[in-house]
Parts: sequence; structure tokens; C-alpha cells
Amino acid sequence: MTDDDGFTPFEAAVVKVLRSTEPGDVLSYGDVAAEAGFPGAARAVGGVLKRIDDLPWWRVVAANGRVIPHNSKEHIRRLRAEGATVVGSRVTG
Repeated sequence: MTDDDGFTPFEAAVVKVLRSTEPGDVLSYGDVAAEAGFPGAARAVGGVLKRIDDLPWWRVVAANGRVIPHNSKEHIRRLRAEGATVVGSRVTG
């Protein structure tokens, strides 16, 4: 079953959480899943980010603060542009 945007209930909930973030917000995949009402679905959040292009993907990091490895330079650039502190490949503070 999908909503008017063609999203499953899970996707719609994740989209809602991510679209409500503001510059400077940094959440883990697990945080997003929990806020969306699906605790334990952190990996599935990553799948949503891969499928839906217009989400602020750079505001999502691993539970340990690590940025995504396959696009780390862009991830870090966007996080820093919004005021996040990144040391090495991890968001701190």
C-alpha cells in the first residue's frame, strides 16, 4: 500500500522526519527510524535515502557519527556548511 506520493507508510514516515530537519541537525539512521515510529529499522532508512532524491541525506550519519564512505567528501562539505563539526570522518559534538 502506498500514499498519494507513492510512498509506503515507512517511506512516508522517514520522509516526514527528514523533511522536518533544519540546517545543523544531524541524526543517526537509528534516530530517523525511531522518530519515524520504526525503531530498529536503521538500515531501511538508508534504503529510503538511496531511492528518494530530494531528501537532506547529508544530515544522516551512522550511530558512531561516521559519514558515508562512498561520498565522504561531499557529506563532510555539506555538514560543515551547516555548522556541524566534523573531525576526520566523524561528526563530533
